Amino acid sequence: MDLVGPIIEIVKLVGRPIVKYLKYQIKFNGYLKKFKESKEGLSNRKLEIEARLETQLQSAYYNVAKAEVQEWLKDGAEFIVRRDVEDEVNSWGYLSCCCRAVILEERTHELKEIYDRGDKYTNECLVIEDHSRKLNYDVKSFKELKEKLQHKQGDIVCSQLVHGKIEKEEVKHWREKVEEITGRIAKDIEDKLDGGSCLSHASDPTVVLLREKIEEMERNFEEGSRLPDCLVIDDPLASLVELPTSELQGSESVKANILACLKGEKVTKLGVWGMGGVGKTTIMKHVHNELLKEDKFKKIIWVSVSQNFDIYKLQEQIACSLKEKLEKRQNETNRAGVLSKMLEKQKPYLLILDDVWSSFRLEDVGIPEQHIANGCKLVLTTRSQEIARSMGCRRIKVETLSGEEALKLFLNKVGGTVLSYHGGGIKNDLESTLKGIVDECDGLPLAIVTVAGSLKEISVPQLWGAALNQLRDCKRNVAGTDDANAFKILKFSYDCLKNPKIQYCFLYCALYSEDYKIPKEEIIENWIDEGFIDDMETRHAMKDEGYDILRKLEDNSLLEVIKDEHEGDCVRMLDLIRDMALDITRTSPQFLVEAGKSLTELPEKVKCAEDVEKVSIMFNQIEEIPSSMVSSTCTRLTTLLLAHNKLSTIPEFVFEHMPELKILDLSFNYKLWSLPNSVSKLIKLITLLLESTSLEKVPSLSSLGSLQKLNLRGTKIKEVPEGLGMLKNLKCLFLCGSKDYNLEIDEIADEVLSNLSKLQELIVDRSRIKLKADLVGRLMKLEVFHGRFSTANEMRIFLKCQPNRLSDYFINVGRKLNVTYSVTTELPRYKKIIVFKETSCVGENTLFPSVQVLCIEACHDIRSLNDFSVIKDATDLRRCSITNCDGMECILSSWINNPVVQTLEFLLLYGLHKLDWLFEANVMATSSPLPRAFSSLQVVQIYFCKKIKKLFLSWKLVEYLQSLERITVWDCEEMEEIIGSDPEEEGEEGGDIIKELILPKLKSLGLGWLPALKSICSRRAVMVCDSLQSITIRGCKGLRRIPLYLPLVDNAQPSLPPSLKQIYIISQSEEWWESLQWDHPNAKEVLQPMVQFY
Repeated sequence: MDLVGPIIEIVKLVGRPIVKYLKYQIKFNGYLKKFKESKEGLSNRKLEIEARLETQLQSAYYNVAKAEVQEWLKDGAEFIVRRDVEDEVNSWGYLSCCCRAVILEERTHELKEIYDRGDKYTNECLVIEDHSRKLNYDVKSFKELKEKLQHKQGDIVCSQLVHGKIEKEEVKHWREKVEEITGRIAKDIEDKLDGGSCLSHASDPTVVLLREKIEEMERNFEEGSRLPDCLVIDDPLASLVELPTSELQGSESVKANILACLKGEKVTKLGVWGMGGVGKTTIMKHVHNELLKEDKFKKIIWVSVSQNFDIYKLQEQIACSLKEKLEKRQNETNRAGVLSKMLEKQKPYLLILDDVWSSFRLEDVGIPEQHIANGCKLVLTTRSQEIARSMGCRRIKVETLSGEEALKLFLNKVGGTVLSYHGGGIKNDLESTLKGIVDECDGLPLAIVTVAGSLKEISVPQLWGAALNQLRDCKRNVAGTDDANAFKILKFSYDCLKNPKIQYCFLYCALYSEDYKIPKEEIIENWIDEGFIDDMETRHAMKDEGYDILRKLEDNSLLEVIKDEHEGDCVRMLDLIRDMALDITRTSPQFLVEAGKSLTELPEKVKCAEDVEKVSIMFNQIEEIPSSMVSSTCTRLTTLLLAHNKLSTIPEFVFEHMPELKILDLSFNYKLWSLPNSVSKLIKLITLLLESTSLEKVPSLSSLGSLQKLNLRGTKIKEVPEGLGMLKNLKCLFLCGSKDYNLEIDEIADEVLSNLSKLQELIVDRSRIKLKADLVGRLMKLEVFHGRFSTANEMRIFLKCQPNRLSDYFINVGRKLNVTYSVTTELPRYKKIIVFKETSCVGENTLFPSVQVLCIEACHDIRSLNDFSVIKDATDLRRCSITNCDGMECILSSWINNPVVQTLEFLLLYGLHKLDWLFEANVMATSSPLPRAFSSLQVVQIYFCKKIKKLFLSWKLVEYLQSLERITVWDCEEMEEIIGSDPEEEGEEGGDIIKELILPKLKSLGLGWLPALKSICSRRAVMVCDSLQSITIRGCKGLRRIPLYLPLVDNAQPSLPPSLKQIYIISQSEEWWESLQWDHPNAKEVLQPMVQFY
C-alpha cells in the first residue's frame, strides 16, 4: 500500500506529457495528411496546365509560353521534387512532434500559395505569339496559299474547261479574284519583303497587309472548295448538237419552203401547222439540223411548249436552253426583262417553239418584237391555223402523205424480212389488205409508223386480214375533238398489245406530265410496285421482264426512246399518243391526271372522283390539301401520286377514306415535315415513297403488314421508324441520305434487320449506319445493297455469305465517305462499286470479282492492284481511282494476262508519292498481251504524283491506247516525258524515220505544273491525233516542243488538225510560246489562231 502513492505521483508526472504528446501526434498526422494532399493537388494542377500549354503550343509553331506561366511551372516543379521536408520530418524523433507540425503547416501554406497562383492558368491563354517566328510562319503560309490557289485555279481550267464549254459566272468571278491576289498584290508584298523593309513589330503596314491577304486567300480557297461539282456550262457560241430524228417522208417540199423563208429576209415569223401526228416536229428537227451547218444564226433555240401553256414555265425553258437561270421569286414581268437581255446576247438567233396550243404576246415572255424584226426569227408549230395567224406568222401547212408515200413509209417500218417490195409491186395475196390498212391510217405518219410497229413479223395473209378488220372496227367516242381519226388508229396499236398487263404498263406512262422524260428504271420499278409484272424468283428477273415490255412498247412506236444527260436511258410519250391514252382512261380503267399543269391548289375533279383508280397530281405547286378534299368517294383509289409539289403538312383524316390505297408517293415535297397518323390505317399499302421530304419522324408502321417498299432517302429522320421490324413482307428499304445530306441514324437494331428476311434491296449509304456483315449476309434474298462496313474483315465475312449474288452494290469499307463523294462524275452509271477509305484493303477476299468501279483512298498498305487476290478474276472493272495511298508503287505490275486491261475505261490517280509507273512495259518483251489490251481505256488523269518520270513507258504501250480520249497530268514534280521510249525502240525505227504515235480518239491533252517536263515524246516521234479538240499547258517552262502532227496540204504546207479548237496557255509568257521548236517552219503560224493566253 505504501507504493500506491508514489506510483500515482509517477503516473501524474509521466501521464501529462504522454497525453500532450498523443495530442500533438494526432495533430501532426492531420498536418502531414494535408501536406501530402496539397502536394498531390499541386502536381495534378501542374500536369493539367502543362497539357493545356502543350496543346496551345502545338496549335501554331510560332506560339511561346508566357514568362509568368514558365515561372509558375518552374516553382511548382521545384517544390514537388523537393525531399527536404519529408527528410527533415522523418529525421526528427518522436519528441519533436510540435516542431514537425509547425514545419508541415508552413510548407503546406507555401504549397497553397503556388497552387492558388495557378488558378488563372486553368482557363486563360498560356501562350503569346513570338513576332519573329510568326512573321516567318506568315511568309511561309502566304507563299503556300498562293501556290495552292494557283494550283486550284489551274485544276479548274485543266479538268473541265475544254472546247465547247465556258466557265460559270461564279467560277469566273472566283478565278478573277484569285488572279488579282496571286498576281499584282502578291508581287507588291513579296517586293517589300525582299526589299528588307523594317518588319520588327506586328503593326508594321506590310505585316498588317500580309496577314490581311492571308485571311483573304484562306477565304478564297474555301470559296473555291465550295464551287459546284460542275464548273462549266456549254458555250452558246460553240457548235450545237443535232437533234435526233427519224427519216423524213413526203415532206421535202415543206422543208424546202421553211428553209427558204428562214434563210431569206422577208419572213420573220413562221407558223408551221397541221393536224396532230402529221409530222410537224419531225420536219422542224430536220430544218434545225440543216441550219446548224450554216452560219445564218448565232444560236438556234428549241423549246417544247406543250398543251399546258404557262408563261413562267416557257421563260424557264428558254433560259435553260441558253444555259442560264432566272430568279424563281421574280414575277413574270421582271423575268421577261431579264430573259430579253439574255436573248440580246445571242442575236441573231432562231427560236423554235414546238407544239403551241394557245396564242400569247411575245413581250410577255421576254421575246422582243424588235429582235424578230432585226435578224432574229421565230418558228412555231401548232395544230391550229388560227394560232399561227393571231401571232402574226406566215402560215405553212403540213399535209398528210399521199397514198404512195404512205405505203412506202408503212413498208419501210413494218420490216423487210416479212414483205417483198419489188419495183413498186407487193405480193398479190397481201396487196389489197396492205393498201387497206394504209388507207385506214389517213396519211398520218405517226399513225402509219405506230400501226406498222404493231404488225411487224406478221406474214400470214389471214392475220393481216384480221388486223384490217380490227382497224376498221376500232371506234371510240371522241366527239368534240379534231383528233378522232388519229385516236381510232392509235387505239388499234394499243389493242394489238393483247396482254392486259402490258396495256396497263402503257397507260401508266400517261400519269406523267406531257413531254416528261421517264427514266426506264423508274417506270419499271413503278410497274413492279403496281403488280403489272408477275412475281418471279428475283427482282432482277422482274426488271428484265420490264425491259422486255418497254421493248414491245418501243417496237410498237407507242413510246419514244430518248437519252437524258442526267437520267440516262428514258422513254417519252408523244403528245397524240398520250392524248389517246388519257382518252382510254376516262372510262376503264379510270385515271385522273393533272400532272405538270402548274396548279397551286387541288383541282375540283379530285373531290368527286368516284370510280377513279389512280390519281396523278405530280409536278405542280400545291401547298396544301384542303379539308374538303376527301370523302367516301375515294374508296376505289389504289394509287395516289403527289410527288414534286410544295406540301408542308397533310390533314389527319385524309387517308381514312382510302381503304384500297396501295401506292402513295409524296416524294420531293421538300417542305413536308409531318405525316398524319392515319397513314397507319392504310393496311393494304404496298409502296410508301417519302424521298427528299423534311420528315424527322413517321407514324408507326407496325400495322402496315402488306408494305413491300419504303423509301426514306434524303429525309431528316433521326431514328429507325417504329414498327419497322414488323414489316415481314418488306422487299425494298431505302434508309439513306441524299447527295447533299447524310442521314443521322446511327444503327439498325440486330433484331429489326433479322426480321426483314424478304429484303431484296437494302440502301443505307450516305448515313452513319455501320452494319454487321454477318447479319446482312444472312439476308438470302438480297440483290441490291448500298452500305458500309467498318473494316476489310467485315467485308470478307460479307463476301463469304454473299458470294456473288448481288446485281447492284455500292459498298464503303472503312471510314464513312463525305456527303459529296461521287465516283460516277462524267461517266455512265455503274451498278457494282466498292470504295475503300482509310483502312487495310489488300489480301484474300476483299473484292467481288464482278466489281465495275473500284476507289481506294488513303489505304497505305497497297502497292499495286495485284495485291488484291481476285484482281486477276475482275472481268468487268471499268473505273479505278486511287488517291493518297502512300505505299502505291505502280498500278499493275503484272498485267499481260490480267483481264482488267481489257475493260478499264477510266483511271484517276492522286497524291501517290511513291508511284514509279502505271503499267510495266518490259513484260511485253517476254510475252504478248491479251487481245484488246487497253482497248477500252478512255481517260487517264494523274495529279500530285511526285516520283513518276514517264506516264507511258513505251511506244509499244501507246499502240494499244486506241480508245484514249483524255490525258491530264498535273503537279507531278519529276515528270520528264509523257510518252517514253527506250534506245532499242528508237533503234528499230532506224535512220531519220519519224515514228507516228497514233491516238485516233484523243480529244483533250492537259499538262500543268510539270517543272521537269522536257518533252511530250521523243524528237523522233510525232502524235497523230485526228480527234484532238483542246490542249492545255500550264507551268511547263522546260517544255520545248509540241509534237503534234499537222497534215500537209497540196503545197506541202501544214494545216490544222481537223477537230482542234483551242490551245490554252496558262501562266506562261508569249515569249515561251515563241521559243518553241516545231517540226515544220510554218507550224506555229498555223496554230497561232487557236492559242489563248491566260
